[in-house]
Amino acid sequence: MTRLAVLGGGQGWHVADLVRAGRLLGLQVETPGFRGFAVELGVGRRAIRCDALEISSFQLVIVRSMPAGSLEQVIFRMDALQGLERAGVRVLNRPRALECCIDKHLSAARLEAAGLPVPPSMTAETALEAIEGFEELGGDVVLKPLFGSEGKGLERLRSRERALSRFAEIEAAGSVIHIQRFIDHPGHDLRLLVIGGGSIAAMRRWAPGDGSFITNIARGGRAEAFDPSLEVRRLAEEAARAMDAEVAGVDVIPDREGRHWVLEVNAVPGWRALSSVTGIDVAREVLAYAARRD
Repeated sequence: MTRLAVLGGGQGWHVADLVRAGRLLGLQVETPGFRGFAVELGVGRRAIRCDALEISSFQLVIVRSMPAGSLEQVIFRMDALQGLERAGVRVLNRPRALECCIDKHLSAARLEAAGLPVPPSMTAETALEAIEGFEELGGDVVLKPLFGSEGKGLERLRSRERALSRFAEIEAAGSVIHIQRFIDHPGHDLRLLVIGGGSIAAMRRWAPGDGSFITNIARGGRAEAFDPSLEVRRLAEEAARAMDAEVAGVDVIPDREGRHWVLEVNAVPGWRALSSVTGIDVAREVLAYAARRD
């Protein structure tokens, strides 16, 4: 029987859904929390534990969350995941894919290098550089945390004064400023789930209608099933491949002229709304794919 560890932030909905799907597929699933890594190195011994569970003895580890932490903690966790790979454990998604998708600047750079249509962006350490980028991007941008998810921290900036104020705050906090040209869209974007290189499900996400441009379900967006065109499927699949992500939630947005842009790739995608509107058992699809590749 395949032994599987799901690294999550406790017993959240997605962890519980994977445990449920694991039972259906006859998999032995353990659920250590992500924050409990410990690595032993010594002559003839290498052990990697998480919440006191020796996960280096497992065949498969699925990363279900990436909790916040200090720079040292984040680096150590990624090092531990890489150590699991060196120990012969299959990690889904692989550490390099996680790193690329979590970092919005690196993600945009990888997508652009692959020739995919991504909104023009600017990443800078100083407010002075960022305000020049704000103007070059047309004075209408979305400010995004460099490391962020679920639409948290997004802000549309259309005033030079407001932009300069926010950039100065971010610089003073020792953080990095990341802005992206605002794509004028018809009130919705698309989320496609790609597993093993192929798109298996998609939904259209509508902004809540309160004047917000944010379509994330966690921020009040509304989901409906969607049948994407071959062009949109290709964009999503190529985006996942560019990030080396075997399981990816790819966000694509149409502009008012009908062109599609790749916004980002999520290597730890949620699927609660997607499963609900499409009827697809995403957790089972993820585990079935992982078990086949094990």
